[in-house]
Amino acid sequence: MDDFVTKLPKSSQGYDTIWVIVDRLTKSAIFMPMRETDPMDKLARMYLKEVVTKHGIPVSIICDRDPRFASNFWRSLQKALGTSLDMSTAYHPQTDGQSERTIQTLEDMLRACVIDFGNGWVKHLPLVEFSYNNSYHASIKAAPFEALYGRKCRSPVCWAEVGQVQLTSPELVQETMERIIQIKQRIQTARDRQKSYADLKRKPMEFQVGDKVMLKVSPWKGVIRFGKRGKLNLRYVGPFKVLKKVGAVAYKLELPQELSRVHNTFHVSNLKKCYSDDPLVIPLEGLQVDDKLHFVEEPVEIMDREVKQLRRSRVLIVKVRWNSRRGPEFT
Repeated sequence: MDDFVTKLPKSSQGYDTIWVIVDRLTKSAIFMPMRETDPMDKLARMYLKEVVTKHGIPVSIICDRDPRFASNFWRSLQKALGTSLDMSTAYHPQTDGQSERTIQTLEDMLRACVIDFGNGWVKHLPLVEFSYNNSYHASIKAAPFEALYGRKCRSPVCWAEVGQVQLTSPELVQETMERIIQIKQRIQTARDRQKSYADLKRKPMEFQVGDKVMLKVSPWKGVIRFGKRGKLNLRYVGPFKVLKKVGAVAYKLELPQELSRVHNTFHVSNLKKCYSDDPLVIPLEGLQVDDKLHFVEEPVEIMDREVKQLRRSRVLIVKVRWNSRRGPEFT
């Protein structure tokens, strides 16, 4: 899987982005500095040099929905290499969960290290990669390096805290040791933070085969003149029958034809228990739902207008009524 960590302080070489590529099996990571404006053909050469020549051709790769990854060039390259290309979505357990949490932890850690190292962060990026790949992962019960190569990494770097040992090594090794200790602290902080986020959202919810559950869907506003699209309140459709439990936290549902575009396995956080066989909260007839369980609600009329006075400008604010299937809704 891969992703971009963008908007970083520009390095002395002009880099402002890190391309992160992670092996889903061993959790080993590759960090490549780049410019956000780099064209796709340059990224392809970096991919061939850093991934394909060192680790072989992946069977499949998961990308986020960045326009670069969705481009015909990238799709054609992966097809020519024989790699299956999957676009990540929050509703597909195959492309989220632990993988997404890994990416979030890496981004958190990388941003902290970049701040620490200032515009010289590119010089220290190999140390960040080394430190991450040699840190213990509870999910694989080993360090990524050990999972990848079948042995522990032999390193001259002292992993003890500075001050506990006599620093008699050459200056470069001593500096490397201090940097690695600093990076390790950032890695642990990032992991602790991401774990706290996950714990807040984690629900001790379990369903049995045959249970009826409601499925969360996310309505999106239609065309908006102000630029960005925004979400309306979440909805639930259903009930749907649980066909199978997939792993520890995902369930396979029996979906109707109207949801044929949607993968039928969902994380438990997208489900809730249904205690009756009431009609669907949102009728599915004529409802166009994409593969991320988004559907569009169009604006019906403008209800009110007002002008917000800022220090140097005035902003026109419009209250819009939407054609929500559950009744009037305004933003």
